[in-house]
Amino acid sequence: MTTSASPAASPRSSPAASRVERAARWLVDQHLGRRPFAGFPADCAPADVGEAYAVQDAFVAMKARACGRPVGWKIALSNPAMQRFVGLDEPVAGRILQRQLVGAPARARAADYGRLLVEFEIAVELGEDLPPRAGGYSRSRVAEAVAAVRPAFELADDRGADYRTLNAHGLQLVADNAWNEGAVLGERRTDWRRLELAELDGFVAIDGQQVGAGSGRDLMGHPLDALAWLASQVSRRGLTMRAGEVAILGSLVTSKFPRPGEQLDFALEGFDRITLQVD
Repeated sequence: MTTSASPAASPRSSPAASRVERAARWLVDQHLGRRPFAGFPADCAPADVGEAYAVQDAFVAMKARACGRPVGWKIALSNPAMQRFVGLDEPVAGRILQRQLVGAPARARAADYGRLLVEFEIAVELGEDLPPRAGGYSRSRVAEAVAAVRPAFELADDRGADYRTLNAHGLQLVADNAWNEGAVLGERRTDWRRLELAELDGFVAIDGQQVGAGSGRDLMGHPLDALAWLASQVSRRGLTMRAGEVAILGSLVTSKFPRPGEQLDFALEGFDRITLQVD
């Protein structure tokens, strides 16, 4: 499911904008060349979180030429311990692109990634826009915008990152679109209000052997609290989450690094099991 990015963008004028452009192009080159994860060159490293998101926006715009327009959102590092591990103090928001969003069951080729990692998520579909809003969004307000809930895999590529050094590269995770390379969506339930989302249990198996379990409460206390954080973060950046878009809200289970030939199953309570075959 991974797809190459295509570098092309118009020149920018200010030094900061020029640095953002160089950083985005450097990321595109890294992905196209299948190079191992490495820190930014000093001349284009983001200075702060705001600049890192500016790089992400530029990188996503370049990648969209090959992968289709942005149609969804993701949350990474929803756990405070993981945030501290990479030197950040809040989760990371990212985008999902059209040609990298598919339905289950799905297949992925390990050889198409530097190092494929898979996460196990609750996804929501939006039925209305969530535009910039003073004060951000509450759980109750975002709940009004949810049209459906689905189980999901996230496919990501850490390009062989050395996790012992990630505390020096937190801003790079932001800029690199939190490593997203797509998502696989399962059964769509519009009657999701009949479910207690925080109490949903999820179970992960590889080749039939259970390898992890979690629940909706692992997503920032409640999946809708995770969605409220995401909508508020997007709002602070002056952006809108659009009706019809999908948001995946973080993994219920620790990331897995599947090998060719393995089948991953994710059973989320109240939904049909979804599968991903890795070739």
